[in-house]
Amino acid sequence: MRVRDVIDAVRGTVSPPEPRKGSDSPRLGEQDFKQRYLAQFQDDAFAPLRASLDQVADAAWDAYKHQRKSPHTTKAGPGYADPDYDLSIEWIAAKGAIEAAQRRHDDSTAPPRMLLISASSRSEHSCPGELSKSWRLVQLAREEIEARGAQVDFLDLSRLTSEYGRQIHPCKACFSTAAALCHWPCSCYPNHSLGQVHDWMNEIYPMWVAAHGVMIVTPVNWYSPTSPLKLMMDRLVCADGGNPDPSLTHGKDAKKAKAEELKGWDYPRHLKDRLFSIVVHGDVEGAENVRRSLSDWMRFMRMESAGVEAELDRYIGYWKPYATSHEELDADTAIQDEVRNAARALCEAVTAKRQGLMPAIGVDLVEPRPK
Repeated sequence: MRVRDVIDAVRGTVSPPEPRKGSDSPRLGEQDFKQRYLAQFQDDAFAPLRASLDQVADAAWDAYKHQRKSPHTTKAGPGYADPDYDLSIEWIAAKGAIEAAQRRHDDSTAPPRMLLISASSRSEHSCPGELSKSWRLVQLAREEIEARGAQVDFLDLSRLTSEYGRQIHPCKACFSTAAALCHWPCSCYPNHSLGQVHDWMNEIYPMWVAAHGVMIVTPVNWYSPTSPLKLMMDRLVCADGGNPDPSLTHGKDAKKAKAEELKGWDYPRHLKDRLFSIVVHGDVEGAENVRRSLSDWMRFMRMESAGVEAELDRYIGYWKPYATSHEELDADTAIQDEVRNAARALCEAVTAKRQGLMPAIGVDLVEPRPK
């Protein structure tokens, strides 16, 4: 008997382990909570509203105390494991947007759709006072893609640093407790009782789902992807094996989720077969490593590279002053043309795939390690 057969035979007969507990509680007392809550109203314009703000803080404390994560819910209804389970109406709306995006993706009569991502946190509209080289390079790619009749969704991650109320909250690592505990789309946010709102991901998920091709342009930050890009990457974990039915685990019931995974989880690949291109630019070190890590990440999600021309790591103004980095990009016409070529390669690959001209290799193989 194969090892895989033994594993499958054991699954479903093993009792789920108890979730481990014991770390220090982060819960705040009423005084500390209200002090922290009211700290956001420092501007003198709020001074005449102090009494009203105290009332608002009382209401916020009540929501926090009673942990009302999702104040507005509705019954899951038909098609869910537990039709009587109360689902957040915000989660239902996010799921509906993803389903609509999937229909757009699957429409063979519609033009191809590309998602272009500028991953730098630098913006002329915040402290740096200057746009990023990533933003400029994305515009070159956009020109090439739109010239070929494709539709473009542009995701500028510098909005996290420059736009009011624009956030991507960190992943809470539900997947590490059990795969079924990570819901698709993510149900960790918004959490109204903790003030974890304004999360951007419910708008970003449909962009990825609708896309036939994804192109990421990013600088290197300390040998790594940028902070905004890494936040988005971590929150896309639910797209790779995430549970599309929160009623199956009664929300965030860790033990139920462990039991579901031990029954045998199929790790659905919600972004499988989409094509990608990567452009990583640095000034000193790390460009090649970041390009490899991003490529490995998307390949792990069973996305497909658009080819060697579509994956690029380069240095702009190597060991030159930061103050002249845009001038260095102006002079480096080679990288400008290489970015255009990466966009062209992505378009060609998407067209070939949609026409059935790209060979599908290994689609009938069974993964021996599905995790």
